[in-house]
Amino acid sequence: MDVVDRLTITYRAAADPVRAEAMSAYMRGRFPFLGISTPRRRALDRSVLPSVSAADAPLVAERVWELPEREYQHFGADLLRRHAPRSPVTLLPVVRHLITTKSWWDTVDTLATRVVGPLGATHATVRDEMDEWITDPDVWVIRTALLHQLHYGADTVTERLFAYCLRQAGHPDFFVRKAIGWALRHYARTAPEEVRAFVTAHADVLSPLSAREALKNL
Repeated sequence: MDVVDRLTITYRAAADPVRAEAMSAYMRGRFPFLGISTPRRRALDRSVLPSVSAADAPLVAERVWELPEREYQHFGADLLRRHAPRSPVTLLPVVRHLITTKSWWDTVDTLATRVVGPLGATHATVRDEMDEWITDPDVWVIRTALLHQLHYGADTVTERLFAYCLRQAGHPDFFVRKAIGWALRHYARTAPEEVRAFVTAHADVLSPLSAREALKNL
């Protein structure tokens, strides 16, 4: 029995139809759910994740992305997160496919901050690729570029972050404007005065949402 078969058997045994309806409603009905809470799912995942090697992880992630219930995509994102710090740059096209397939914040944000982020910390070519992603027509690819440095702290390339925020400051999509504010707010933990100065200097182009989120904790 392969890992995906084992996963589906494990998840279906834990399914809760009542909880599934509530979870789907929370996600605006975009995806069906099995009704497994995140803590419960991750406890179940511990019996499956260690059996997937770094080499097999991209294929397994692509396979579970094809399954209907949303918990499988959460498993796939967590699987790639587990291996991202030691993964080759060839993982990036796989991640892009997942970001642009069944796209919503719940999977995209994990892939952006915990998969693309570690890849970028290891591979300079990934950081350069983000310069292309920030101009992409897909809002989730843009959001990923904005958020990939979220956990870099003092290693954040400030010029890149600020340039990305300005590049998409006028974007009409909520999730892009929110990502700008989130990225800046997170970086403000490391460089509060730089973020404050940036938002003040560009108050005429940043959306109110982005500016408000950026300065939320300052």
